[in-house]
Amino acid sequence: MSDVLMTGLAFRLAYAVRFEFSIPLFRLEVTPSIVYYRNLVFILIPVWLVLFATLGLYNRQDLLSGTREYSQVFNGTTIGMFCVIATGFLLPGFVFARGWLLLAWVFAFLCVASGRFLNRRVVYSLREHGYFLSPAVIVGANDEGISLARQFLGGRRSGLHLLGFVDKKTPEGMPIYGQLVSLGTLNQLDEIVQRYHVEEIILASSAISSRDWLLDIFKRYGVAKGINLRLSSGLYEIITTGLTVKDFAYVPLVGVNQVRMTGVDMILKLALDYSLTIPGILLVLPLLLFIAIAIKLDSPGPIIHRRRVMGVNGCQFDAYKFRTMFINGDALLKDCPDLQEELTTNHKLKDDPRVTRVGRFLRKASLDELPQLFNILKGEMSLVGPRMISPEEIGKYSQWDINLLTVRPGLTGLWQVNGRSDVSYEQRVRFDMHYIRNWSIWLDIQLLFQTLPAWLNRRGAY
Repeated sequence: MSDVLMTGLAFRLAYAVRFEFSIPLFRLEVTPSIVYYRNLVFILIPVWLVLFATLGLYNRQDLLSGTREYSQVFNGTTIGMFCVIATGFLLPGFVFARGWLLLAWVFAFLCVASGRFLNRRVVYSLREHGYFLSPAVIVGANDEGISLARQFLGGRRSGLHLLGFVDKKTPEGMPIYGQLVSLGTLNQLDEIVQRYHVEEIILASSAISSRDWLLDIFKRYGVAKGINLRLSSGLYEIITTGLTVKDFAYVPLVGVNQVRMTGVDMILKLALDYSLTIPGILLVLPLLLFIAIAIKLDSPGPIIHRRRVMGVNGCQFDAYKFRTMFINGDALLKDCPDLQEELTTNHKLKDDPRVTRVGRFLRKASLDELPQLFNILKGEMSLVGPRMISPEEIGKYSQWDINLLTVRPGLTGLWQVNGRSDVSYEQRVRFDMHYIRNWSIWLDIQLLFQTLPAWLNRRGAY
């Protein structure tokens, strides 16, 4: 219904801009009847909806998918426009203003994408309040199963209502993680599914002890109506950008995809960076000067702090930030072992005594990183990307996590729009790995739009 309303709105806006507004770009001698265009729209809307369905925009797995959804909306509206043009060539009586069609294409993409964005926000909000959640259990109470539970509990947008764990050995009622307990053993899985009306069974891949055990679960629930059986990606999640299945001589084989970014992708990303960064610097230049003066008046020391970080392929560079700490800040932590431990664990302190008055405001307002716009101009950073890694942190990363160094670090990213410093260190790495595996220019644009409300919300900023 949203697509119907938004497509109709787009066509009406196109008519208004093309024929009813006095825009010098469009020459207008006679205003065509709105009835003709209204009847035309009644024909075009079903055609565009069929195109959307053909592109998978109404498949359950693609709904609420965000970036991929916007990409498919763009493809659908573009193909729809070319279908209208082709029909105009084939049927001489089928006439329309080219300016109207061009505007209809632009408005259709913007309106349909906006409608789906609003729908997703409504669904997310309802999920966060406990509605539209699917009862789920995790099979496997090992470290991976607990890690999955931690992520699901931290993100109600997933649509899962996590009931607890099922494991081969843990007895019913045994605490596993937080308020979650073991619901029983594998032998009781059928009873658990019926008792709790389970709709999602999630298998922790590292908990699978034998092939026969896995096949047994797939036989029982792989084709069960009303139950989705899902296998966590485990090791594959951190070494690939995704998995594909292809038949060879009727034998399904899993293929490992490489990092998504190609040479053309990098050119698009650079174009986006420079087209926004250059005017952005000019726009905030007075603010940069005001902040510099405030820092100088507040405490002695340099205006800019240079932090040595890892760039693409491990090349180090100095990331610029406004100085937010006293120059003798480290001495203030000598008598605070708890703060030292927190700093070692999270590489950030929530109540940092080293931060100046101006610095605290800059951090809260996320203005301390504005000088990194110049790092972007130098080609060392990107507007969107993984968070920066210091040489001291590199030891905490596994050999697979070093894939984070295949792209330039970003001023914003998934970690920024999902809680910033409130996100655990492990979750930050997972966000960054997800970004690399699923990169597209649409994802960058989406994250840029999400950065503004995240900045205004100030969640996790300290």
